[in-house]
Amino acid sequence: MSLDVSADLLEKAERGEVDDAEFVDCVRTSLPFAWSLISRVVGDLKAGDADFADNVTPPPDETARGQLLRALASDAIRGGLERHFGVKLAFQNCHRVAAFRLGAVDGDRYRRFISPVGQLRNQSPELRDC
Repeated sequence: MSLDVSADLLEKAERGEVDDAEFVDCVRTSLPFAWSLISRVVGDLKAGDADFADNVTPPPDETARGQLLRALASDAIRGGLERHFGVKLAFQNCHRVAAFRLGAVDGDRYRRFISPVGQLRNQSPELRDC
């Protein structure tokens, strides 16, 4: 299961009454490694002038890797995180998360990062098992 959903939040969801803040809080508490990593990358982005910031350090274990994969493989979770942090997230391999400023999404750096060429150039034998 991706998220730990309280009975109260599930009842609200069944009525269609969940707002972004409640959803993002559920993500934060359910996927703490993914939340921490994405928060750090977004913090790095906001602390500088670059169009993007990224993480290149693999997760410490499979539990952490699973959290990151669940967070970024879900359109709802990724979208909620993007709206919350005000960025566009991009993902390569099973740990390279990048946060882009919204104005950079149509830029060359973003297009290179999300391209097949970018994915292939970011491969190594150590990453093939993830």
